[in-house]
Amino acid sequence: MVERLLIDHVGHFGDGVALVEGQSLFVPYTLGGETVDVAPAPGHHPDRRQLLRVEHASAERIEPFCPHFGICGGCAIQHWEPARYHAWKRDLVVATLKQAKIDCEVAELIDGHGSGRRRMTLHARKGTHDVLKVGFATAQSHDIVPIDRCPILDPGLNGALDAAWALAEPLTAIGKPLDIQITATDAGLDVDVRGSGPLPAALVASLSNIAAKHRLARLTRHGELVLMREPPGVTMGKARVILPPGSFLQATVAGEEALAALVAKHCGRAKRIADLFCGVGPFALRLAEKSRITAFDSDAGAIASLQKAASSTQGLKPVKAEARDLFRRPLVAEELRDFDAVVFDPPRQGAQAQAERLAASKMPVVIAVSCNAATFARDARILIDGGYKIEGVTPVDQFRHTPHVELVARFVR
Repeated sequence: MVERLLIDHVGHFGDGVALVEGQSLFVPYTLGGETVDVAPAPGHHPDRRQLLRVEHASAERIEPFCPHFGICGGCAIQHWEPARYHAWKRDLVVATLKQAKIDCEVAELIDGHGSGRRRMTLHARKGTHDVLKVGFATAQSHDIVPIDRCPILDPGLNGALDAAWALAEPLTAIGKPLDIQITATDAGLDVDVRGSGPLPAALVASLSNIAAKHRLARLTRHGELVLMREPPGVTMGKARVILPPGSFLQATVAGEEALAALVAKHCGRAKRIADLFCGVGPFALRLAEKSRITAFDSDAGAIASLQKAASSTQGLKPVKAEARDLFRRPLVAEELRDFDAVVFDPPRQGAQAQAERLAASKMPVVIAVSCNAATFARDARILIDGGYKIEGVTPVDQFRHTPHVELVARFVR
């Protein structure tokens, strides 16, 4: 059944929203003011519709630059002119804070896309008639869109798709679906394959030949080394960090630099800083150029890489890195007394337990970094109710063409 809808606005997830008899209907790839023909969406999604045709297009609509857009689920918005898209993304943060009754200034959006994404995870599956597919998941399904290029990737990932297809061919013969994580490093491509199961010796030899042919810096399987031509590293401030296999890294170089610059600015003249959920040290290693740092993260591999990078870099203040699960063992007020400022950058679920301990402390300055405005607002409310004042929020668009937005905020007592 074909319906004609008038799109009212673009919602929080990047879909157009039509208001029909008090109900919100979500139509991907549409813009406010557009008249569109739609059909019921595949699957059991009564409030979603599938776009068939744009009958009346918005003046803000532009031509998407990727041939996979609308099929691949990686990008939600390539069809909106940049100025309106930037305003919408900032407004996502404004609306989330307003809903949480947090009154503060929200700065203009910083574009952190730079030269593009430096890491990605591809999926490899054998489908009908044993045909191999390597690519990204489609929107709202587990189907795979085979791709041979992706225009939002950093040039450092040149050759990554060819390498993924070459690795997937022998590995999917085992019969298991694969996830192939690829990161651009200064030594070349760092690849971690997950889902293959144990590898026979002959297959290891075949993979080693593929890795050599595609000049991979390192190939691991579930973090276990298969081949390493050169340790894969990235630069963070003055330091060079050798990445643990499959480790987390900010999606873009420009995004990491923008976040780190905001964190450093907000730390001001603090001499002793605690960096919580520190990862491999994008903030700690830069802050250590002026301040003594104690860094905490549950990932022991990331902590080891951070400590080694700090110890081997000239010109840094002392850095102490400690493996600690801050969800189960957040720093308490007594431990926080040794610091002038705290930086925390938790995963998407936020840091509720740590925020509660900070709210009960006398820490003068807290800098919060987040990739989820909703959990940030929850944690910010805890800090504010504990006596902190929020001085402002700066959104950073590291994940361009998606509804995801990073942000940095400063809290003071």
